[in-house]
Parts: sequence; C-alpha cells; structure tokens
Amino acid sequence: MNMNNFVYDIPVKVYFGENQLCHLGEELSKYGKRVLLTYGGGSIKKNGLYDAVTAEMKKSGLEWEELSGIDPNPRIATVRKGAALCKEKQIDVLLAVGGGSTLDATKWMAAGACTERDPWDFLKDQTIPVEKALPVISVLTIAATGSEMDGGGVITNPETNDKLGRIVSPTLLPKASFLDPTATYSVSRYQTACGSADILSHVMEQYFNMEPDLYMLDCFMEGLMKTVIKYAPIAMEQPDNYEARANLMWASSWAINGFATGGKRQAWSCHPMEHELSAFYDITHGLGLAILTPRWMEYCLDETTVSKYVQFGVNVFGIDPTLEPMMIARKSIEALSGFLFDTLGLKRSFQEIGIDDKNFSIMAKKSCGGDVLPGFKPLKQKDIEEIFRMCLE
Repeated sequence: MNMNNFVYDIPVKVYFGENQLCHLGEELSKYGKRVLLTYGGGSIKKNGLYDAVTAEMKKSGLEWEELSGIDPNPRIATVRKGAALCKEKQIDVLLAVGGGSTLDATKWMAAGACTERDPWDFLKDQTIPVEKALPVISVLTIAATGSEMDGGGVITNPETNDKLGRIVSPTLLPKASFLDPTATYSVSRYQTACGSADILSHVMEQYFNMEPDLYMLDCFMEGLMKTVIKYAPIAMEQPDNYEARANLMWASSWAINGFATGGKRQAWSCHPMEHELSAFYDITHGLGLAILTPRWMEYCLDETTVSKYVQFGVNVFGIDPTLEPMMIARKSIEALSGFLFDTLGLKRSFQEIGIDDKNFSIMAKKSCGGDVLPGFKPLKQKDIEEIFRMCLE
C-alpha cells in the first residue's frame, strides 16, 4: 500500500534559545513601523519579558499600541476588538507575546484587519478563503499549542457555546517566532502539565492512524512522545531546568507544524470533543484532552486497531513485546493514564472538575457535525456520548 502524496512548506523563521530578542526589532521593522502588541493577563510584566520586548521596539524606533487581557480559550469579542484597533491605528504588524491563546487570537485579528467581514465568519464558514492578513510575529511563553509554527487558531464564541478552529496555512503563519526556554521558567506546575498533555495529544491524533504511513514519521512521533514523557516531570519539579524546558518547547512546535502529518487525511478525534468541553465549561484545553484521550483509546480498541496500540506501547512505554497484543494494548492505555493522572497530577474525571452529563447530547452532536467524525475509528453522536460518559468517573 502506498501513502498519500503531500506538500510540506513551513516558512516560519524561528529564533530558538536565550538572548534572541536582540533580533526582534529587525524582524518587526521588515513590515512597518506601527505594531500592535498583544498579551494575556500580565504575567509578562512580572517576569520581565514585557520590558525586554518594549525595549527592543524602542531601540528600533517602532511605535506600538497594546491589547492585553486575552483570555485562555480566547473570545471572538477580543478578536473583533483587535481587528478594529488595527484598522483604527493603521497597524502594520502584530506582535503576540504569550501562549497559544494569545497567538491564536492575534492571528485572527490579523485576518480581521484586512476585511470588512466579521472575523467569526472565517471560523463559522470554513469555505470562506482567508486571502490576506497582517503579518504576525510571536514571542512564546509556554510550550503547548504549537501556534508559534502553524497557520491557524482556535476561538471561542460564548454566545453560541462554540469553539472553532481552522488551519489556513500559509496566510496566518507567523513570519518569525522567538522561542526562549527561559521565558517558560515561570509557568506553573499545573500549566506545564496541561501543556504537556496538549503536546502529547497533538502527536497522538496523527500517530493513531491506520492509513499507510512513512516508518520515519512514526519513529519521529514516538520520539516526540518519549521526549514529553521524559521532560515534563523534570520541568514540573525543576521549573528552571533549561534542558527540560527547551525539549518541551521544541517538541511543542514540531508536534503540530504539519511535518508529522505527512499525507494523512484522517480527521482528529479528541480535539473536536474537547473543544465542546471548553466551549461549554471553559476548562483548560490540555486538561480536557488528558481526561478524554485514554477513554477514547479504550473505546477505539478492537481487533482492527490493536496493532497501533502495540506499536505505541512497545516503542513509547517499553512494554514487553512478547505479551499478547490485546494485553499490550490495555497496558499502553494504563501507562498513558498513569503518566497523565499520577505523574502529571491532572484530574482524571469530569466529576472531579464539576462536569455532569446534561450537555453530552448537544456536545456530541456538535463534535461530529451531526454526522460522523471520521477519525482513527469513525465516531457517530452515540459513540461520542459514550466516550463522554466514560469520562464521568
């Protein structure tokens, strides 16, 4: 069997490592003089990153406006505000300093600034082309979503309980991204755990696939997963461990920049389900993925899929390959659960985070678009509802 053809093109310039912000002014200046600086709740002012970024802009003679307070699970109202600000202040380039939420919101501000459309239209109707966007440059502060090296983003609309994502490469790809592992030293244990669960999920959504694939890509993804499993606990215990933070940061970028996808056409499964959790309950994305993923694996395990679990269990967790395949598969699910809930210390059930079953039906329907979610194992509404129920306890 032959795998699908594909095109890989990722024109994002990455400055990786300490003391790279000295290049920020020159990168921003390529696109003009007027900058919109976006960030979240203000942690960048506490850890000194705000001062470092603004000092570089001053040095290069740049002018800037600021939009702060971007929420986790960023809201469409914030995107609209940013797009309007870009038009009003004649912004040339946007600078996102933060994690995935700040980056995702900023990308859609950049698109909204170049159209008279409501930015939500691009997410609600994904047939609408995103033909133009202002340039975006990012300074990353947490290893999680990989938004620093992909061409899309996920936005929440609380009015409709929708959380929608879209990949629009190359229009929304950052022009340059600054990845300094020391900027993640102040990330809390909890957010480090959630970010690590997010990275793992990005890899697993592509790895658990029964299509013909390049052996090299499977080895690459197994390496990424082993990297997270090795370094996440170290980063949690030693937040200023450069080696751990650097490995997590670079793994985050490569988990979802399109490289591991190859020619695969299969839809993702856990992310659409988790987006409904975040839309209805505003929970941390990585936590929702952690709770869902082992249950999804358990639900999808059968004689037609077991070989992938065996590969995962043996190559990622070192399970004895001489065991019976189904036993290896179940042990692999147990090993993943142990890592997420015992090692990382994340909550293991909906019940623990105050989620009941009252919205399961509508959440499941929206996850699959009222039809079938064509993932690793095709899931209908009733299947997704059952996976949600498995997560209750």
